[in-house]
Amino acid sequence: MPASKRFVCIHGHFYQPPRENPWLETVETQDTAAPYHDWNERICAECYAPNGAARIVNIKKFITRIVNNYARISFNFGPTLLSWLKENAPRTYRMILDGERRSRKSYRGHSSAMAQVYNHMILPLASRRDRITQIRWGIADYENHYGAPPEGMWLAETAADTDSLELLAQHGIKFTLLAPHQCKRIRSLKEGSGWSDTPGASVDTTRPYIVRFGSGLSIAVFFYNGPASRAIAFEGLLNSGENFAARLKNDFKDTAQPQLVHVATDGESYGHHHKHGEMALAYALRLLEEDKTVKLTNYGSFLEQFPPEYECEIVDNSSWSCVHGIERWRSNCGCNGGKPGFNQEWRAPLRQALDELRNSLAPLTELEGAKLFKDVWAARDAYIQVVLDRGEESNTRFLLANQSHALSQAEQVHALELMEMQRHAQLMYTSCGWFFDDISGIETVQIIAYAARVLQLARRHFAEQAEPLESAFLARLAEARSNVAAEGNGARIYKHCVDTMELQLEQVAAHYAISSVFSSFAEETDLFCYHVRRISYEISTSGRGRLALGRAHVANAITGHCQSFSFAVLHFGDQNITAAVKAYQDADASEFEAFSVQAAAHVQLANFPEVIRLLDRYYGHVDYSLTSLFTDEQRRIVQLILNSTLWDIENSLTTIYQDHASLLHYLSQAGLPKPPALTLAAGFAVNAGLRRVLESDPIDQAQLRSLLALAKADQVPMETATLSYIADLRMKRAMVELQMSSGSLEMLDRARSLARGLVEMPFELNLWQAQNIWYEILRTSGYALTALNPDDRPRWEKDFADLGRSLSIDCEAIRTSDRPVAITGD
Repeated sequence: MPASKRFVCIHGHFYQPPRENPWLETVETQDTAAPYHDWNERICAECYAPNGAARIVNIKKFITRIVNNYARISFNFGPTLLSWLKENAPRTYRMILDGERRSRKSYRGHSSAMAQVYNHMILPLASRRDRITQIRWGIADYENHYGAPPEGMWLAETAADTDSLELLAQHGIKFTLLAPHQCKRIRSLKEGSGWSDTPGASVDTTRPYIVRFGSGLSIAVFFYNGPASRAIAFEGLLNSGENFAARLKNDFKDTAQPQLVHVATDGESYGHHHKHGEMALAYALRLLEEDKTVKLTNYGSFLEQFPPEYECEIVDNSSWSCVHGIERWRSNCGCNGGKPGFNQEWRAPLRQALDELRNSLAPLTELEGAKLFKDVWAARDAYIQVVLDRGEESNTRFLLANQSHALSQAEQVHALELMEMQRHAQLMYTSCGWFFDDISGIETVQIIAYAARVLQLARRHFAEQAEPLESAFLARLAEARSNVAAEGNGARIYKHCVDTMELQLEQVAAHYAISSVFSSFAEETDLFCYHVRRISYEISTSGRGRLALGRAHVANAITGHCQSFSFAVLHFGDQNITAAVKAYQDADASEFEAFSVQAAAHVQLANFPEVIRLLDRYYGHVDYSLTSLFTDEQRRIVQLILNSTLWDIENSLTTIYQDHASLLHYLSQAGLPKPPALTLAAGFAVNAGLRRVLESDPIDQAQLRSLLALAKADQVPMETATLSYIADLRMKRAMVELQMSSGSLEMLDRARSLARGLVEMPFELNLWQAQNIWYEILRTSGYALTALNPDDRPRWEKDFADLGRSLSIDCEAIRTSDRPVAITGD
């Protein structure tokens, strides 16, 4: 059969639930993702970045090609995830954009990137107004990243009903992707054809279908290959690129009709859920490209060449991840994560609580919005442009375009806070909040936190109605009982887990004040989504005691809400910190000055009890300590405090190990039991030594080999995850230095020496980033080696190839590989 009639498309749905603290607009440390800062960063390193520079290896596991998978598959990225990547993983973000551009060239001008409803909201359960906003925000986000309108749009969990599909069509979306069991019936577009039911996911998935609406609009639907998609996600198909490609080819039918074999899974299958899954994908794509009987494509290209010949009707209120339709997001349907004995009765009251909050806020938003906007709901739809481009200029453009009159400064803050309240009212419907086993799970706590931010903003602008709103919300949440007895119910979780997260500007001022004792701030500085301007600052010391006194102006950079504060921080060393903060106005200047003079004088006399009494009298209360800091800064400062203590402990345990090393060697060789205390000292000393060596510059290769020999001889368990992470970063740094050196032989020698030493590490290393930079240098060497003497070029090339081999690269194969992807990782 001609290749032009047999097509393959692999779709990856790349998505992570938003993890930002609603008051800081940033992702804080997540210990379960260690050694990475958080799960976004970890999954980026395991999946999103590797798919932009995926390896194809030979039988010796040496790299022969590096390719951008995004250029050859169909994909969608959740908008909130893509925004995080743009800000925090810019090279990975550029890989995605590069892959999208390449796909247009390969597939007849059609992009392989699909848009997505913005907040991963289950559209059939959303209000019509929210559905429209989700679609419009998703389209605007797509255009912002890719520079053109989307042809296709991914529905969260492929949850669909006919009304939602018609809304997509109204907004110019040409196609979407659904699960095969979401097809109800089909018929040929030929006149007089009758309907045929498609029970049990029996629809022919190799062709597109059209859904027609009474309005005269229509949209194309592709139903993905269910069995093959399940094999990728759950049955180990990614263990072999050959098997992956063969499985897809085996699903073609013996017919001359145009066919599209296509699959859809979570994009995280390729590298995160399945280690090296991106490599299996890359190899399968290569095999398919080399096969003359099939052709890779994307949905837009296939649709242009082969318009639908069949019409379909879908099963309303259906999805890909719930066999009961969309019940997973509103009832105890039985679909869950599988914890034995758990039920999901909490789902219904949680959704009711959010729906009731949304519905109560709608008329209040319209009432207040009418005082500020020409059309408050049109303003909400337009607000996505502010979300995508934070800053004063963006705020100004938005307000000028949507305000009903020239707004005062206070009105501008009011208008922006109203929009933020509505943005968080969208975020609180993120589908992940209902997906798993219990209301106490981090995903559900996250959406409750968004609701708390909604209620906080409601208190600022709907004073009379806010208390009844919150009371009704908590009453409904109390009906959502946790399966974990200690967690109680949703209301208790709100009080204990979410209420404590809520921030006012005073807490930001306290964070700034305490941090100032350990950091040197500029006159103006940004703290997360807040801007702080220092008005005054003085510090007095006596022995280990320090007193910091100052004033600062704090503003929310998103809404402009602002206030000035005075502060006092008393630090007695280590973790002993006491701080006080209160609102400050110019009329308070003389009183604050007198207090400051007295407090500084008592510090000079080391009369700290009197300093504390002064703080109590002036501030009335001293509420803040080291625990008041935001999580990341608290950990940074605690680490500073701990460093000297840890150094002492490390030296003591190392000394113990060194003093008794010969005894431990003897016990290991003789197979005799080793005292736990000595084993502990050995493990700590060897691993600490390895960490220090790997972090040193340059690395002492002799010491590295000595420590590795000790670990082997004394059977010391190594902290492989941490050591591998450090080694990867160390090798990356050496490669960056080499790349920036424009051909320095000295930098090349250092990188070679480091790579050779790291190869001796007795565990698997992740040298992905270093390998990418080597490849980048290779592809740009014609103009990048500007400082290199021509006579040194042969030596450079020989040593550079040797470096590549140490990084597990087949230099000859990769030099001749076609269609290179020269983009380094993050």
